[in-house]
Formats: sequence, C-alpha cells, structure tokens
Amino acid sequence: MYKLFLLTTLTLSVISCRSLKDSGSSSFSDSDSPYVQEEPVVKPKVKPKPIVVKEEKFKVIESEDDIAYKYYVIIGSFKVLNNARTYKNTLIEEGFTPVILENENGLYRVSVSAYKNETDARNKVGYIRTEFEKYNDTWLLIRKR
Repeated sequence: MYKLFLLTTLTLSVISCRSLKDSGSSSFSDSDSPYVQEEPVVKPKVKPKPIVVKEEKFKVIESEDDIAYKYYVIIGSFKVLNNARTYKNTLIEEGFTPVILENENGLYRVSVSAYKNETDARNKVGYIRTEFEKYNDTWLLIRKR
C-alpha cells in the first residue's frame, strides 16, 4: 500500500512539472495576479542648474541682422573663428539659426536666439537644456552698452 501511495505521488509530481515545462509557467502567472504590478519607469527629477549670465560688449559678425537685441542665448564659445564657424554649421544641420558674436577679448560666441526681453531668453535657455541634453550648458549673454 505504501508503494502504491509513493508511486501515485511521484506520478502526479512528474505530470504537474511537465505541464509547467510545456507552458513555461503555472496557471497562477505573476502577470495575471492582481497583487503584482509593474512599477512605472520614472525619470528622477533633476533640479535644473542655475542659468549662467554674463554681460559683455560684442558685435555680431557674418550677419546682416544686427538688430539691437539685449539678451542672447549662447550655446558655444571659441577662441578660433573657424571652430565657431564649424560649430555654427553643425547647429544649422540640427535646425538652429545660429549667429556668431565677437566680444572685446576676441572670443567668439555662438548664439542660437536673441531677445529684447530677459524672461523670453531665459525660457529659451531652459527649453534648450531640457530638449537637447547635450546642450545643457547653454547660458545667457547680456549685451553691455
């Protein structure tokens, strides 16, 4: 009698393991369980770093559009004009409309936007930092008179 009980138990065990092997899971799959839910993937909120603001005298070069804007969104700075030109062309390919500015110290600033209003300029800096992660060091230049 004991042998029959042992044989029955062993047979049931093999059959139940085989059904798991065929289907890949038990009938109580975790995905069907009301108690198991996937955690939503949430990007951690990173506190935006403060916007760097500099005030300089400069002139717009290689552009006929030298309207007297006061606030410029700067996305790159260079000591060599050809480097600024190359960067400008890269930005044009990415959909920006950059201009090159030259300050009193001979540095070339690449600006992608200009505004008469500081709030609009700050909003553009924030937008670029958010939408274009590689440009998260974009800053604000104020034209000194």
